Amino acid sequence: MRVFMQTNAVGADVPRYYQIVLQQDLLGGWMLFREWGQQGGKASSRREVFLERDAALSAFEHARDMQLKRGFRVMFAQGFDGPLG
Repeated sequence: MRVFMQTNAVGADVPRYYQIVLQQDLLGGWMLFREWGQQGGKASSRREVFLERDAALSAFEHARDMQLKRGFRVMFAQGFDGPLG
């Protein structure tokens, strides 16, 4: 699953983005990858590993919801069965 979000450009400010990717690894665990920064600038990232899908999905949804509350808008979503929330 993947979600790409960004903020609106305000004045001369460059839009910020936040991307969250959840994927299963080769050993059956789950990796949650987050990347954020300004468009065209430096990016920061963070990886978390989960043994169970439910815990990984919960962390994914929590990260997504926190960014939506901060004013990010979903620009692209892939791999979802239902609404984004």
